[in-house]
Amino acid sequence: MKQRKLVVLSAGLSQPSSTRLLADQLSAAAGRAAAELGVTVDVQVLELRDLAHEITDHMLTGFPATALKRAQDAVAAADALIVVTPVFSASYSGLFKSFFDVLDKDALADKPVLLAATAGTARHSLVLEHALRPLFAYLRATVLPTAVFAASDDWGANSVEGPLRGRIERAAGELARELERREPATVVDPFALTESFEDMMKSL
Repeated sequence: MKQRKLVVLSAGLSQPSSTRLLADQLSAAAGRAAAELGVTVDVQVLELRDLAHEITDHMLTGFPATALKRAQDAVAAADALIVVTPVFSASYSGLFKSFFDVLDKDALADKPVLLAATAGTARHSLVLEHALRPLFAYLRATVLPTAVFAASDDWGANSVEGPLRGRIERAAGELARELERREPATVVDPFALTESFEDMMKSL
C-alpha cells in the first residue's frame, strides 16, 4: 500500500473544542477513504493553542523555538493538510493566521488542503469562501473543492447521519483521491550542495 503523511491543524482555544472534534472527524474520514484506495495515512494533529507563545516569540524574534520548528517541518513534509479554525469576528482566528504567517513562503505550494471552520451559528459559513479560500490561494496551496463548516446545531442528535456527515465524507473523499494520485511530498534542504565538491573545484 502507498503511505502518505497527513497533518491536521486545529486552532481551537479550549479543551475539548468543537474545532478539534471536527478536525478528528475529518481526519478519520480521510483515513477511511484513503484506505479504500490502497493508501495508508499517517496522521499528525497539531494543536495551535499549544504553540501560541512560540508563534508570538517567532513573530518578534524571527526564530522558531523547538516545538514550533517541529510543527513547521511537519507541515512542509506533509502530503496534505486539514486546517480547522473557529470563527472570530467573521474570519479565521488570529492564532490560525499567525501560524501561517511564520511558515516558509513555499511550504504550502501545490499541497492539497482541506478547509474547515466552526462557529456558533450557520450565518458564519461564508467565512470558508471569503476568508479561508483566498488565504490558501495566496499561499499557492491546492484547495479542495469541498470545504466543511460546522455550527453548534450540527452537533445535535442528527450529526451522525445529518448534513454535516455528508460534507465530511465528500471532503474526505476528495482529499483521499489527491493523496492517492500524487507522489509523496519532498522537502528540499536549502543548505544541501547541488553539486559535488569535485565538480565545484573543476569550475574554479
